[in-house]
Amino acid sequence: MFQPRPPLRSAIPAFLHHPLLLLLPLLLLFVVSGLRGEQPPLLAGASRVDLTPPLEMKAALGGYGARLSRPAAGIHDSVRVKGLALSQGERRFVVVTADVLGFPHKFKEAVLARLAAEGWTSDQVMLLPSHSHTSIDLMAIHPDNNFGIPQVGVFQGALFEWTTLRVAQAIREAARGLAPVRVGSATVAVADRNRNRRGGPAHDPGLVVTRVDLAGGGPLAVLVNWTAHPTFMGESDMLFSGDWPGHLQRMVEALVGQGVVVLYYNGAEGDQSPVPPAEGGSGWERAERYGREMGLKVHAAWGGITPGAAPTFRAVTIPIELPRRQWHPDFMKTGGAEYGLSEDRMQVFVDRLLPTETRITALQLADLLVVGAPGELAAELGMNVKAEARRLTGIPNVAIGGLANEWLSYILQPSEYHRGGYEASMSFYGEGLGARVVEGMVRAAGEIAKPPR
Repeated sequence: MFQPRPPLRSAIPAFLHHPLLLLLPLLLLFVVSGLRGEQPPLLAGASRVDLTPPLEMKAALGGYGARLSRPAAGIHDSVRVKGLALSQGERRFVVVTADVLGFPHKFKEAVLARLAAEGWTSDQVMLLPSHSHTSIDLMAIHPDNNFGIPQVGVFQGALFEWTTLRVAQAIREAARGLAPVRVGSATVAVADRNRNRRGGPAHDPGLVVTRVDLAGGGPLAVLVNWTAHPTFMGESDMLFSGDWPGHLQRMVEALVGQGVVVLYYNGAEGDQSPVPPAEGGSGWERAERYGREMGLKVHAAWGGITPGAAPTFRAVTIPIELPRRQWHPDFMKTGGAEYGLSEDRMQVFVDRLLPTETRITALQLADLLVVGAPGELAAELGMNVKAEARRLTGIPNVAIGGLANEWLSYILQPSEYHRGGYEASMSFYGEGLGARVVEGMVRAAGEIAKPPR
């Protein structure tokens, strides 16, 4: 009797179907590179996770003390957290961007606790919030905030758990699907879309765009750095929104297509405001118009980038001791009035909520260098850091990663600190904070310039 021929799969030994064999091409790539003495290929993965809290959680919006910790009334557009994971040989790193006001001290530690099984360390993670003033309140997710002051922000345990869980999820998902990539960056000047809100001459016109494409073809991710406060909406606007950075990211994702993940991170925005393309309309309308028009500029810059075929990355983190925690003489006139704090409560407040030291991370990704600033750095200081970092490293595209990992306060030069005003009143380490942070940022950039040990 005729016997049908067994299917091809059943004729192959079962062990050859093992999932680990799917990694064989990458393993061979590593081996061949090692035999040639070449750098292992750079692998990357990207993720996009919805960070918008459910309305029943009654999450407070951050950015304005006058909101008195009232919960958001609805959702104008969703806020997201995104990850770009990098791996090369034994090294790995992840950049996380989020449409939030900022991250408090100890938040990153809580995220890492959720990732303990995966072995991520603090030096392998950089958190970069957009500073949206219509998103999750920084003090509502500060685990040491037990003051219960509505103007400051009231800690919400459920919101803290929600946010740490989804940031960890973004890291986990980004690291799950790594593939070889090509990377390239460009810096273009956009002279008329931001300004110094304190009236000074310093403003940073540099738009830095980084293109991360799959080596096999197609886009994976786009990193975008632009320096300005997302503050088109005011204290009476009570809907969740990513403000203009959210619209910018969606615009570029739509223009590039193919499932690309666009990650926005702010710069030295301590004294920088957006200049809308035209007046008129609500804050919501102006935020969308501004984001979309900046998105067109990003897309144009992206189209002119030719990603390099053999990219590499390197990250360094250094600790710095911070000046003594204190408050500005003007605090009670401005911040104190807005945030409901009195002179007799201030020392306990700053001692409990602010650290005595911080860590500064610098990341080189091919022809891009990102230097983290743990707070709201003034633009003049940021541009000084960028110039010195270029000189030390020779890397052409340098960006400040504003509010990196944690929010310390505003970070100003001594003359601006003594000049007073809102930004100075919200600077909690005295006149020497700017010099101390800048020195640490330059030192981190200098470490990137040294040969790896």
